[in-house]
Amino acid sequence: MDGGESADLAASTAEHVDLAAEYESSGVAEVLRELDEELIGLAPVKQRIRETAALLLVDRARRSLGLTQDTPTLHMSFTGNPGTGKTTVALKMAGLLHRLGYVRKGHLVSVTRDDLVGQYIGHTAPKTKEVLKKAMGGVLFIDEAYYLYKPDNERDYGQEAIEILLQVMENNRDDLVVIMAGYADRMDKFFTANPGFRSRIAHHIDFPDYSDAELEWIAGSMLAERNYVLDKGASAALADYISLRRNQPHFANARSIRNALDRARLRQANRLFEAGGGPLDATALSTITEADIRPSRVFSGGLVIDRPAAEGT
Repeated sequence: MDGGESADLAASTAEHVDLAAEYESSGVAEVLRELDEELIGLAPVKQRIRETAALLLVDRARRSLGLTQDTPTLHMSFTGNPGTGKTTVALKMAGLLHRLGYVRKGHLVSVTRDDLVGQYIGHTAPKTKEVLKKAMGGVLFIDEAYYLYKPDNERDYGQEAIEILLQVMENNRDDLVVIMAGYADRMDKFFTANPGFRSRIAHHIDFPDYSDAELEWIAGSMLAERNYVLDKGASAALADYISLRRNQPHFANARSIRNALDRARLRQANRLFEAGGGPLDATALSTITEADIRPSRVFSGGLVIDRPAAEGT
């Protein structure tokens, strides 16, 4: 191969991008595999994340060939009921954006209204700016974002935080991605009242509730992580519990299941302690039975209220 042929080959290579190779070498493939492995269900969410990853890979390829120079708008809205994995997906998104070079650090800062809005004049701006400073280079996740806006309260300082956020989302979009999360209907009202956010958010992802079968799978995974198992009667009781619990107020999907399993473990421990039957083997110490689940108030028509500290996870 003479010098002219080498130059032609180099020029040809420089004019082409292997997206498949970029997909693997960038680490995007690893992030998406982790998303599939760590989160049960959520097929439409995972599909949207894959589509977003493909868009960003193509955008990066275009930038490398000089086809585009503008930083894409990456701010997002995650909507859905509590316990549907929004915080977990936000964390994975932060990693994905970092691997593709769209944020410097790839960390996630998760906040609610209380972290941004002050209680008196002059308090909100420093709080909001301090949070933004911590989030720069990564992703800022604002759970229950609609609570920032309280038009009925003249003395509320949420509007000041909103104005600062809007400015930073526009001026620093090459160094910060903001993800706002909460119930779908409340987020719609929030965006209607604050159109500046809607115009700055390019990706809207809805998180569906888990099916009964998916919640049973999630329960099994949670128990396996702690070296617990359900016997046959407990499995049937849990299936009945899920069917009844989802029709009660404040149902929080995976969070409600986690709470139910924690209560079952308490009942199991009390049952074993009160039995006083002598030494126990690993099987006895690790098995949740029907007797550990059926005493729940759900089966007697009582309410079990899982009030989340935040709605987005």
